[in-house]
Amino acid sequence: MKISWKKYPSSSFYDEYVTPQNTLRGHSKKIGTFLESLSIEDLKEINLATETAIKSMGISFRVYSDEADDGQDRMWPLDFIPRLIRQTEWQQVEKGLKQRVKALNMFIEDCYNKQNFLNESDIDKSLVLDSPAYKKYCVDVKLKHNTWSHICGSDLIKAQDGKFYVLEDNLRVPSGVSYMLENRMIMKRVFPELFYQYGVTPIDAYPTKLYETLASVSNSRSKNPEIVLLTPGMFNSAYYEHSFLAQQMGIDLVEGRDLIIGKEGFVYKKTIEGLVKVDVIYRRIDDDYLDPDQGNPKSAIGVKGLIKAWQQKKVAIVNSPGCGIADDKAVYAFVPKMIKYFLNEEPIIRNIKTFLLTNKEHRDHVFNNFKDMVIKPVAESGGYGIVIGKNCSRSEKDSTIRKIMNNPRNFVAQPLISLSTTPTYSGESLEPRHLDLRPFILSGEKQYVTVGGLTRVALKKGSTVVNSSQGGGSKDTWIV
Repeated sequence: MKISWKKYPSSSFYDEYVTPQNTLRGHSKKIGTFLESLSIEDLKEINLATETAIKSMGISFRVYSDEADDGQDRMWPLDFIPRLIRQTEWQQVEKGLKQRVKALNMFIEDCYNKQNFLNESDIDKSLVLDSPAYKKYCVDVKLKHNTWSHICGSDLIKAQDGKFYVLEDNLRVPSGVSYMLENRMIMKRVFPELFYQYGVTPIDAYPTKLYETLASVSNSRSKNPEIVLLTPGMFNSAYYEHSFLAQQMGIDLVEGRDLIIGKEGFVYKKTIEGLVKVDVIYRRIDDDYLDPDQGNPKSAIGVKGLIKAWQQKKVAIVNSPGCGIADDKAVYAFVPKMIKYFLNEEPIIRNIKTFLLTNKEHRDHVFNNFKDMVIKPVAESGGYGIVIGKNCSRSEKDSTIRKIMNNPRNFVAQPLISLSTTPTYSGESLEPRHLDLRPFILSGEKQYVTVGGLTRVALKKGSTVVNSSQGGGSKDTWIV
């Protein structure tokens, strides 16, 4: 039995391959026609080839469940049908992301120095100044290129109107870029002929661009600064990515115990030959665990005295401590105003309407339209704590409202957006599944946006939760 787009289940959502009339969209015709020439048996074989390639490359991620503290390694879930984005559309998205991250970096710089935006806009100052992400030790710190978040992963969705919107910004330690690169390697094995037919834009420049960004923020005069990647260790859920990126850039992967602060305040790594001075630390550890002197005093994964070395420009840290103030789902609501204030421009990519639950008017609106809302805790990531109104029982709704009333600052709400879909292999056929996109934006001496990004897909029918920790998968993203 062959695939037929005429029988593809059309939904009320925007499908990126198929129109509501069940015809292929212009840019998906080549691959759509190719898929139509295949039988279900062919699809099963391609899926098996994909899984075999993932196993042979050892690509995994770690999931922590409530029952067990020791995480389990799972095979990385990749759907072999790529997501397609037209180049002209992508050029606009790229411009919009550069604009957005530039404004966010200016906002962080301003919050720790002059605080003009906090004083002159209608943002509630306490959103920033009382946030656990606001670090007093960052006050009056000036950084090279005025950049605090050097690596940002902004999550985008495509809505009913076929346009991209920003769902949230991840400015602290965004993860997932290694899976974007690995997805491409696997897809080249699985569909080599389609790559040439489509002229898919390559993505393999990322490790080089990341290395250049890290080198550009070094305070040393050396042309080849000493750069290390600081990981919490092999039990971290993103450890696979840490080792992959260090290897790709040719830099050392270190843990806190491998680093030491010397008498004159510089950071050194321990090697067999002796101590080697470190210029840049690409950290994959949360702020509170970086330095027991300034965060959690019991942290065994950080480096004692590291924050002081950073304040004194003895070492550069990427992303900088304290940049989490802009990684807050309540602060997100003000990004369009930041773009206007700092750049005097209109936002190229739009935000999704966000209701701040500290505001009584917003709160009443959300409670009255609960079924049409998504409630999000402001500081969680990985899809944890999200409440989708339409899926709630009466008691779940009541319990969510109680939590909000107890701590309204801790939650925001957004209207439930109809995420776009693309065909996804479901075992016996191709079915529409919801997806989002995480491109990565590098900021140092120059700005760089990945060509596409990590497309995450909800593998469960009807689900809009795309996080791999919650049963989601991924797709390769082709800019065509």
